[in-house]
Amino acid sequence: MPSLIDMRRRIRAVKSTQQITKAMKMVAASKLRRAQERVIATRPFGKEARHVLASIASRVDESVHPLLVRRAGGSGPCLVIAITSDRGLCGSFNTNVIKAVGAFLRENPRRPVSLGLVGRKSRDFFRRRGLPIRFDYVNLPKVISFADAESIVAPALSDFVDGTIETVYLVYNEFKTVMQQRVVVEQLLPLAPVTAAEASAEPATEYLFEPSPKRILDVLLQQLVVAQVLRALLESNAAFFAAQMTAMDAATRNSSDMIEGLTLYMNKLRQAAITREIIEVVSGAQAL
Repeated sequence: MPSLIDMRRRIRAVKSTQQITKAMKMVAASKLRRAQERVIATRPFGKEARHVLASIASRVDESVHPLLVRRAGGSGPCLVIAITSDRGLCGSFNTNVIKAVGAFLRENPRRPVSLGLVGRKSRDFFRRRGLPIRFDYVNLPKVISFADAESIVAPALSDFVDGTIETVYLVYNEFKTVMQQRVVVEQLLPLAPVTAAEASAEPATEYLFEPSPKRILDVLLQQLVVAQVLRALLESNAAFFAAQMTAMDAATRNSSDMIEGLTLYMNKLRQAAITREIIEVVSGAQAL
């Protein structure tokens, strides 16, 4: 049975942990608001860029561009870019992405798969298991920029254009609400072909392109790929802070319950000690 001193030490340790979790919850909440604003501001860009792409691609032969070429077979080498965080204490945020990558590997047992790992957690996990890693990118800055997305997607673009890989997939957590994040596995390359509905969504207006539409398509496609990676990074960043805030809130509430239980147990021990001392005093008095 623990002594009263041990119980007091344990209660102090839990209270110290509770202060840390409460502070982390407040920090995550403040960062979540800014990250959420960036995600909401970035989402319309992909949609509008797709409309512009539809307008330009309708005037050129998109099959000649390497980022639109769909190689026959669908079972060739592929690259999976997994986006996790550099830190933990965020519930199942990183575990869900790692499980999704593992499920993809099990579904494609005969397909050569290399990994592009963003975040320390995914890098450490897959490195210990000896899986082929094409590149890794850790220590993301607090404010994720377009240049960071370009650095991450550059090896994938290079390998796809050279024909080393057939497809590129993105695996990340999409921010839905503070309490909900959804793991997304989406194809990044080759880009989805422009459908007739998207091409007809633009008003029937003739544009003067300078330089040529083909040159604009060449630049726009690469920018669109980088924009998709940037959006995934921002979605994952916002989802991380939401998951961390939720996890720290649960930890704070659990520590309060633990403190209450430990305090009750300590009071029972103290009451038992006092009762024992009273019995000893009464027994001694009766003996005299």
